[in-house]
Amino acid sequence: MATPTATTPPTRSWYKRNEIAVTPWLFLTPGILFFALYVIFPIFQSFWISFHEWDGLGEKTWVGIANYERLLGGDRKFETSFWNNIRWLVLYLLAIPMGLFISLFLNQKVFGIRLYKSLFFFPFVISQVVVGLVFSWFYLPNNGLFDVITGWVGIDVSGGILGNPNTATYGIIAAGLWPQTAYCMILYLTGLNSVDPEQVEAARLDGAKGARMLWYVILPQLKPATFIAFVVTIIGALRSFDFIAVMTNGGPFGSTRVLSFYMFEESLSEFGFRMGYGAAIAVVLFFIMLVFIGYFLWSMYQDEKGAR
Repeated sequence: MATPTATTPPTRSWYKRNEIAVTPWLFLTPGILFFALYVIFPIFQSFWISFHEWDGLGEKTWVGIANYERLLGGDRKFETSFWNNIRWLVLYLLAIPMGLFISLFLNQKVFGIRLYKSLFFFPFVISQVVVGLVFSWFYLPNNGLFDVITGWVGIDVSGGILGNPNTATYGIIAAGLWPQTAYCMILYLTGLNSVDPEQVEAARLDGAKGARMLWYVILPQLKPATFIAFVVTIIGALRSFDFIAVMTNGGPFGSTRVLSFYMFEESLSEFGFRMGYGAAIAVVLFFIMLVFIGYFLWSMYQDEKGAR
């Protein structure tokens, strides 16, 4: 009688053995490649171009750190753009608390609340160019609604908001705050849907209400939404280009320039084509963004580390 021979189990392929670990990377690879090609590579390319003098078409001429020396050596346009960016950054952050309080108001179960949500959501879905045009008409001297309202209360803004170098930047920031507040409101409305109702109920039983409830119970659970709101708002403030291009084109007398608009003027405008200098401005703007975003990432990491 023949003895049965033991059958060798079929050898599993390397992919089958590592399927759980490999499959996510197969889905992520196209996105990573596109991100590297269109984001990471241009960042390094901008660094390289910033050390050259180049018109965008001919041969590059190596100038070392000459572009940065010119930036930091008394370029008045750069100084104006830098301080305008600081103003944008400080005032644009008002969108976060405003978005929070609007979301708290809209997070109610009352008749017609969907209509109110749609009205507050509307600024976010329309183009920033359209918002800029609407506010340009709003600020028109003599005929604009803003000028009519200020006339009723006896305030005279000579030349209109956008025609006065002292007020033009603040008028543009106010226009930008409208859609940015709507975006922060959406983030907080989404976050409020994930607030633990048991914690809220427990806090009510302990006597917490109003500001104490908001500060100690609601806001800690909204940290992820707050982090995203800060990052997006900071990036929006530092790359503010659309509103300035539509509403003032950098005027009057260059008083509303910001770094992104100055970079465009130096690199691509009619009297520009100084790609190396424009790239140097872009590098400075990149590092300013990196400082703020790095700080918030570190803060979030420390909070997550402390919660473990």
